[in-house]
Amino acid sequence: MANILLEKWNTPFGSIPFEEIKNEDYKPAFLQGIEDGKKEIDAIAQNEATPTFENTIEALDASGQVLDKVAEIFFNLNSAETNDFFEELAQEVSPLLAEYSNDITLNEALFARIKYVKEHTPIESLTEEQARLLDKTFKSFSRNGALLSDTDKETLREIDKELSGLTVKFSQNVLQETNAYTLHLTEEKDLEGLPESIVEMAKEEATKRNLEGWVFTLQFPSMVPFMKYAKNRDLREKMSIAIGQRAYKDNEQNNSAIIHKLVSLRAKRAKLLGFDSHAAFVLEERMAQNPKTVLSFLDDLLFKAKPFAVKEIEVLKDLAAQDGIEDMKSFDHSYYAEKLREAKYEFSEEELKPYFSLEKVLEAAFTAAERLYGLKYTERKDIQKYHPEVTVYEVTENGQYKGLFYTDFFPRDGKRPGAWETSYQAQYKNKEVNQRPHVSIVCNFSRPSKDKPSLLTFGEVTTLFHEFGHSLHAMLADTTYRSLSGTSVYWDFVELPSQFMENYCYDKDFLQSFAKHYKTGETLPAEKIDKIVASANFMEGYQTIRQLSFGILDMAFHTGKLSENATMEDFEDEILSDTKLYPTTAGLAMSPSFSHIFAGGYSAGYYSYKWSEVLDADAFEFFKENGIFNPEIAAKFKTLLSSGGTKDPMELYKNFRGREPKVEALLKRAGLAEA
Repeated sequence: MANILLEKWNTPFGSIPFEEIKNEDYKPAFLQGIEDGKKEIDAIAQNEATPTFENTIEALDASGQVLDKVAEIFFNLNSAETNDFFEELAQEVSPLLAEYSNDITLNEALFARIKYVKEHTPIESLTEEQARLLDKTFKSFSRNGALLSDTDKETLREIDKELSGLTVKFSQNVLQETNAYTLHLTEEKDLEGLPESIVEMAKEEATKRNLEGWVFTLQFPSMVPFMKYAKNRDLREKMSIAIGQRAYKDNEQNNSAIIHKLVSLRAKRAKLLGFDSHAAFVLEERMAQNPKTVLSFLDDLLFKAKPFAVKEIEVLKDLAAQDGIEDMKSFDHSYYAEKLREAKYEFSEEELKPYFSLEKVLEAAFTAAERLYGLKYTERKDIQKYHPEVTVYEVTENGQYKGLFYTDFFPRDGKRPGAWETSYQAQYKNKEVNQRPHVSIVCNFSRPSKDKPSLLTFGEVTTLFHEFGHSLHAMLADTTYRSLSGTSVYWDFVELPSQFMENYCYDKDFLQSFAKHYKTGETLPAEKIDKIVASANFMEGYQTIRQLSFGILDMAFHTGKLSENATMEDFEDEILSDTKLYPTTAGLAMSPSFSHIFAGGYSAGYYSYKWSEVLDADAFEFFKENGIFNPEIAAKFKTLLSSGGTKDPMELYKNFRGREPKVEALLKRAGLAEA
């Protein structure tokens, strides 16, 4: 029987024929991909010719393309457009994929050939990229079990198989819990403080559910403004409890046991491979190199930021006291922070939204990409997509095809929370053919209403630019090998391109170019733009402590700090005592929904966001000194982006900047440097 996933597609640019794929195609395609991949690996491992870079390392990098294609489509849709079928199949195939991966890594004949190439190939005979691939391949095998005994290899297989199922289950539980909660209000007095647009959205949500009144959910476009504007403190507390109990209630979706098992298995795996902890294993292949460096980095920033955060909270407590609140809690923070912002800068996020229609913000991102890198984005109506709300763009440079760009912006029951960038097809070169990437960004912004387009908060504007920055990293890729292409870099470097793009949202001239009222076309008044720029580091002390707390918690989980019987809330209270700015509420914990580190690949790596902020602040300062669209500096940054993982990240950065990054740029931008 024909299977579209296994056929060559006669589509524009080899784009995925989403509308022709049937559910029953996936499992056979996975099984065929695994079978084909095994044959390719066997051919490499059993090759009787002397091992060379070409017949071993290059051949390995080129193997498994059928399986990679199927897995990229399936797991991307499992995040953006899942259903019961996808969730069940994800549980079924994840252990098979883990086993397949182990079959490669633990293949003794294959590793013997890799080792031979490593030991017998003169480094001067390789290009810099080839040398990098050889080193990466050897380390990938030696770090992941190739040197273990047969007994330990079997143990590793069992661990990896179990880990793969647990991470999928963790993510499914978070999504189910997110979709399960609703705050149903029927009295208008409970809506006090909420902007009209948020009330309208809640009304539409209620109507969709055949309910009277208004419905608020744990989806970001509903939850965040509710916490920021709802005057009814009891309801803010109620929503806060729902957030803190997500995947932490006494039901089948409670992730506590999964966390204990994940942390235990990761630690056991690291020990098996000769590392003190999972963090030590992960960080060996990061810019930071070891847990000591990361913890020192986090502690140093905590020391510098906490005095500022404490002062900021005191101001908010004074504001709350005017409303008779003497025991300010964490669920009051967003409400009073927004009140303070409005008082201090004379604007609210809601009053800015009419000036930030999604269409105009996306156009601005495209304009930035064109001015910096010469990229142009043109919508293509003839390319298939997986949901009607997805839009597809052809990207060109100097008239030449550069790649495809998919956007998916609105919440759905089948979409996990948050925002992310992903690829359906990586860039690489094969026999003079430069295969270009197919890249996607997925977000959860407010939907258009009957009479309004999708209007973004300023925070959502920066989110779009952040994910767009990731997409540029993938889109500009220009490497020979798939495993070194685009975002295939150290994870404490991968956030540089994304966070770098956020800086453009705070440039006055650039803001004026796209902050236009969706009805009148009027530009956001200059004084409001000045206020936005001035507010760039508003509550930055608090925000820094919050980000650091996530990184500290992540490192504690993965350096052996979690005791066998600890509850999530007790563990968080203990580990985060130095970052607590508000009293703890019993029965709540954020770890059970901390998808980044338990389902999203950021384990022992959440510190990367702050680490990369040092890089992005330093990089953008270079642009500001010479013009934020300076063509010479943009060309240097483009080289950094297009190089992917072909060079050491610090080498790439120094080639761009002329020196190593300085933390002072971050402290200055964040307003955390002592005057």
